Order: sequence, then structure tokens, then C-alpha cells
Amino acid sequence: MMNIFWREMKASRKALIIWSVCMFLLVASGMGKYTAYSAGGAGNEVFNQMPASLKALLGIGSLDVTVMSGFFALLFLYIELTAGIHAVLLGSSIIAKEERDKTAEFLMAKPVSRRAVITAKLLAALVNVIVLNLVTLLSSLVMVSAYNKGKDVTAEIVWFLLSMLVVQLIFLALGALLAACLRNPKAPGGIAAAILVGSFVISKITDLAEQLSVLNVLVPFKYFSYTRIVEGSGLHPGIIALSLLLAAGLTVLTYYFYGKRELSV
Repeated sequence: MMNIFWREMKASRKALIIWSVCMFLLVASGMGKYTAYSAGGAGNEVFNQMPASLKALLGIGSLDVTVMSGFFALLFLYIELTAGIHAVLLGSSIIAKEERDKTAEFLMAKPVSRRAVITAKLLAALVNVIVLNLVTLLSSLVMVSAYNKGKDVTAEIVWFLLSMLVVQLIFLALGALLAACLRNPKAPGGIAAAILVGSFVISKITDLAEQLSVLNVLVPFKYFSYTRIVEGSGLHPGIIALSLLLAAGLTVLTYYFYGKRELSV
């Protein structure tokens, strides 16, 4: 099993480096705009005069983006979306690629069970997700400290990235489940990405129409309140537990469906 794990880690190394560099550049470029938001004057007037609907679409909402905690919450929306895309594509590809690349027969001929194969692959994917999260955390701490002139927001950043890790786990498990269920090995990636983008669109719709907020149960991006984190209240333990339970449930289903399916070799 460990041979499969290290094989997957080696195969994903280049992609992980690219994603990590892109995430650092996203954080760095985003923080570079903070001076414009915090400068005051005309900039503040523009935000004050924005209609609520436009603020919702931009991810601003009721946040005060002229202070570091509020601005990072705005930037974090796009950081989390990027991390979610990485996780869902990784989950789907790491399971489906054996059939896509016609190497399933070679892998299954080894003296290991399907359960062991899935375990090794999911562990490798988990390490990739954690590494990307840590890169984002360190990038955020470094870049925020370079621009922040006010209250220390290290604790808030840590809470934000912890919430992102939970969301990454959900999308990772979702991508793996789709790959385990769908017979066409080329389909899971596209469907997984479509589901993620669809959930992001739903999050914007519910921001615009509060009466549709019940739909937020379908949107992992909305499981954790940015406002709660900015106010220093951290994450709700119950939401964390339910989110991890959801990720675990999706993972269990991945084992079940992958164990039942006939592999295309």
C-alpha cells in the first residue's frame, strides 16, 4: 500500500508545486490591493454607495474591507474557491486516472485489495490538500504582516484556513465519490468542477435572496460564517463536526461504490 502512496505523491508533485505557487501569487496579488481599500477618502465613498446586491456579488456583504480582517475575508472567498477546485479535481482524478490511462489492470494485478488502493490514493490526496492549505496559511500570514498596520489578525487567519481545510476535505471526498460511481473515467473531473461552480453560484444567489438561504445546505462555502470569524468568535464546533461527518460519509460511499464496480481496463 505504501508503494502506491509514494507513487501517487511522486505523480502529483509537479501539480502540487504549480498549485502552491499559484496560491501564493493569488494571496500576494490580492494583498497588494489592500492599500487602495484602506486608504480612505474616495475609496470609502465608493464602497458606501454600492448597492447591497453588488456588495453581495463581490463578496463584501456587511464586511468592513477598509480594515485587514474584513479585507482578508473578501480575499478569502476567492482563495477558498481556488482551493476547492484543486481538491475536487484531485479527488476525481486520483481515483479515475487508472482507468483513464489504461493502467487499472496493472495496478489491480498487484497483491493488494481495492480497499488498500483507495486508502493509499486518498491518503496521498489528503497530504496534497494539507500541503496546499499550509502554503496558503504561511503565504497569508507573511503577506498580511507586510501590509497590516492595525490590529493583529493572525488568529482570524488561522480560523479562516481551518475552515478552508474542512471545505477542501468535503470537495476532495465528493470528487473521489464521483470517480468511484461514474463508469466513464473522463467524466468525473468535469462533473465535479460543474458541481463546485454550481455551489458557488448558489452561494451568490442566496446572498442576493435571503429567503433562499435554505439552499446553503448545498454549499460548503457557506457552512462557516466569515462575519463570525472576523468578529473573533472562530468556528462553530457543531458545524465543524457535521462537515467532517459529511466528508467521512462521502468517503465511505467511495469505498463502497469503488468496491462494487467493474473496472475498465
